[in-house]
Amino acid sequence: MTRRKPPKVSFRWWVDRQIDEARDRGAFDDLPGTGKPLPKPTGNDAATDWVLRQVRAGGHDTKALLPPALALKREVQDLPGRLSAERTEQQVREVVDDLNERIRQAYLNHHTGPPLTVALVDVEEAVADWRRSRAAS
Repeated sequence: MTRRKPPKVSFRWWVDRQIDEARDRGAFDDLPGTGKPLPKPTGNDAATDWVLRQVRAGGHDTKALLPPALALKREVQDLPGRLSAERTEQQVREVVDDLNERIRQAYLNHHTGPPLTVALVDVEEAVADWRRSRAAS
């Protein structure tokens, strides 16, 4: 356990002293990652970078970390790619209907986070785009 900070000593000096003593004891020798470069900064804070690395290392989708308003916006942007994997028009309609229902629910229950600016997806337009993409391939 660490000793208590003496009175009339700055926290910065006290922390630096604790680090120096630990280094002298060899507490930092052979740590995982020793000699490896630090990850490139992304512009996020260190905690956000750590969470993103952990989520990716676990094989999970980082989109799950987005607030609902941004997640729905991203889902609408990614919709053409998702629909291209569907085999039938009925499946396309179900996917779009499900997304539209979640957008409606988000507008009804939106209380926190960034403003919700996602419009409902036109089902007929999505089906027509899906048909065109199927005909082109």
